[in-house]
Amino acid sequence: MSAMLLNHRERGSGSAVVLMHGMFGSLGNLGSVARALGENFRTLNVDLRNHGGSPHDPSMDLSSMAADVVATLDSLGIERAALLGHSLGGKVAMQAALSYPERVAKLVVADIAPVRYVQSHSPIIEALGVIEQSEIGDRKEADSILAAYEKDPGVRGFLLQNLLRGEDGKYRLRLNLSAIAAHYFQGLMAAPEGDHYDQPTLFIKGENSAYIQSKHRDEIRRLFPRSSVEVIGGTGHWLHAEKPQEFNQLVEQFMRGSDVYGPLVW
Repeated sequence: MSAMLLNHRERGSGSAVVLMHGMFGSLGNLGSVARALGENFRTLNVDLRNHGGSPHDPSMDLSSMAADVVATLDSLGIERAALLGHSLGGKVAMQAALSYPERVAKLVVADIAPVRYVQSHSPIIEALGVIEQSEIGDRKEADSILAAYEKDPGVRGFLLQNLLRGEDGKYRLRLNLSAIAAHYFQGLMAAPEGDHYDQPTLFIKGENSAYIQSKHRDEIRRLFPRSSVEVIGGTGHWLHAEKPQEFNQLVEQFMRGSDVYGPLVW
């Protein structure tokens, strides 16, 4: 299983920070925090494999995706970088820190824990499959298909960012949906594996989200002994989009080394 170079967008200069989106996302999802960091850091927003403009491959698990990040750093001549990941991107970031600790200066994990999760996106995979097999006339038609599976218009809008119109006028998904579906229950729901990562780590939890729970505290502490958790009130899983100013401020202060985060209690 070979690593691949990821499509990415750079801004700024200084110490490198790699930003990784969640499932069904793309490099633009963390654009706000990249802009906030860009004045003092070199930011790289990446498309994970089988997402956005990155290559497609039938293999897809946390280890291979972590290797992609390191291969991309190698291609850019970056010896060490801080990592920030949301949801699936957070799992990839954790796996990279556990597998390649010498390459990771700091770690920020947004609303995900280092544990195995049960299925939660299977209706979305089904809906996207229907879109992929349909002759879509416009985005409104695609949204109508999604609405039968997902009631939240914000989530539908996020998913529809993957629908692009080609030069032939046809709409297509820029996802390798077959690979995501094939590895969803095993490779992508799995917990990151490794000994431990002994550098500063910040978990940021959405107050109303169940992705990070008190029962995860021991596993977080075991794998990331220098970690703390910050809770952003009034937010769910999309905390970086719901309260971007607060999220960006926490990330920037952590990257600068400010001790603004509290103990592993929530």
